Amino acid sequence: MVAAVMPEDRNNAVIQAIKAYGKNLLGFIRRRVKSDADAEDILQDVWYQLSAVFNAQPIEQTSAWLYKVARNKIIDRHHKKTEALLDDLTPGNDEGDNLPDLKCLLLTEAKTPETEYLRNLFWQQLFIALDELPESQKQVFIWHELDNMPFAEIAERTGEKVQTLVSRKYYAVMHLRRRLKQLYTEITEY
Repeated sequence: MVAAVMPEDRNNAVIQAIKAYGKNLLGFIRRRVKSDADAEDILQDVWYQLSAVFNAQPIEQTSAWLYKVARNKIIDRHHKKTEALLDDLTPGNDEGDNLPDLKCLLLTEAKTPETEYLRNLFWQQLFIALDELPESQKQVFIWHELDNMPFAEIAERTGEKVQTLVSRKYYAVMHLRRRLKQLYTEITEY
């Protein structure tokens, strides 16, 4: 009989946490991400993790735990976006050369002077290269890659066709690949 009551108590605890912290936690997340959709996705991940943890162990300070998990999810999302951006900008390794992985250098958790310098250099050069693009290509790239805005939303905002936007982003990526190729070579030989 006790086993049947415990899951119900856990469900009630999750529901109470959602009621008590949901609105403030969503506001916390929204201030740290670019879109409401991202904020809602992260919040849903937090609630899912909360329900999984409640099934395994009690949480002593629910508020602190929720905000810590939310911060970690925000950081994870940022890293995924950065990884996707790096995948898009770095040349393929089709020749089979064994160059070090640029993502490993730029996304490492280590905060050494070298890694900080490389990160700053990469972002500085990326934005310099973006400034060389026509404004329409630059803006589509920023919205889609850095702000994680879907092409459909950009099309609504600009009144342009999705295919036009995809084409502009393609030309932006080609320019950035050419422009950042030397930096890529220097960083990976580092």
